[in-house]
Amino acid sequence: MSRITTPFDATTTAAEVLRGIDLTGLRVIVTGGAAGVGAATSAALVGAGASVVLAVRRPEQGERTAGRLRADVPGASVEVRPLDLADRASVRAFVAGWTGPVDVVIGNAGVMATPELRTPEGWELQFATNHLGHHGLVTGLRDALRAGADRTGRAARVVALSSAGHHTAGIDLDDLMFERRPYDPWVAYGQSKTANALFAVEATRRWAADGIVANAVHPGGILTDLSRHLSHEQALAIGIVHEDGSPAEGFKTPEQGAATSVLVAASPLVEGVGGRYFEDCAEAVPASDDRPLVGVRPEALDPESAERLWDASDALLATR
Repeated sequence: MSRITTPFDATTTAAEVLRGIDLTGLRVIVTGGAAGVGAATSAALVGAGASVVLAVRRPEQGERTAGRLRADVPGASVEVRPLDLADRASVRAFVAGWTGPVDVVIGNAGVMATPELRTPEGWELQFATNHLGHHGLVTGLRDALRAGADRTGRAARVVALSSAGHHTAGIDLDDLMFERRPYDPWVAYGQSKTANALFAVEATRRWAADGIVANAVHPGGILTDLSRHLSHEQALAIGIVHEDGSPAEGFKTPEQGAATSVLVAASPLVEGVGGRYFEDCAEAVPASDDRPLVGVRPEALDPESAERLWDASDALLATR
C-alpha cells in the first residue's frame, strides 16, 4: 500500500486544493464550521459549489458565518444547525432531524487542553467532545452516508480532525476518563486525538463495503480559538506565540489549515481511500524520534485498538 502524495504542501490553501473541482450537489456537514479552520473549510467547500451545513454549538455565530458565505458566494447553499458534541441529547437530535443522503461529514469541532471538566455522565470533556460526540454523530448518520454513496456511485467520506497532539498520548482503554490516573490536560487532549485517528481506521474497516471511508487529518499548527484555555504565559512556554501574541514561525493560516481537510473530503486524488492519516496535503510518514510531532504514531493506526475503542464508545453512548 503506497503512501499517497499530492502536488500540494503545507503552504497550499483550501481554495487551491479545490480549484477546478465542481462540488455542486455535494451535501457536507462541517462540525464547528463557523470559526477558525472550520469556517475556512466551509468557505472553500461553498466556493466550489457544495451544499454545506454548519453544525455548531452557538447558532448565532453560525448564522453570522453563513451570512458572510452567502454574501461572498451568491446563491450559496449554507444551513446552520445546532450541535453540542458534549451533549448526547443534542447529538441524537441532530441525527434524528437529518433527512436524505449526506456525502461528507467533517468532524472539525473540538476543545484543547481544558482544565479538568466533566459532562453530566462524568465523562472527561475533551474525550467526550472530540471523540465520543463525533462517534455518535457519524454512526448515527451511517444510513445517510450509505445513501450518499448509492446516489453518487462514489464513496461517502468522513474526515476526522486529529492533531500532532496525538503524539502526546495513546489510548488508555482501561481508564478513558481519568478516573484512576491523575488528570493532565495535554495527555487528555492527546488521547482524544489518537481516538479520532483510530475512529477513521475502524470506520473504514466496518463500512467500506457500504461505500463509506474515513480518514484522519492533522491540519497543522494554526492559532485559533482552540487555544482559548491557554494563558499567554502557557502559550509562550510551549512556543506557539511570540511575546506580542503573534503566531510562532511555521504556523499556518486557517485557509492553509483547511487544505488537508478539503483534500480528504472532496479531492479525486484520494477517491476511495480510507483508514489513513494525512498532514500537509499528503499521507503522513511514520513518526520517528528524531522529528518530534511529525508524522503518525503507530498506536494511532493500530487496528486492534481501533476495534476496542469503537466497542467501548458504543457501550458508553448506549448507557443511560
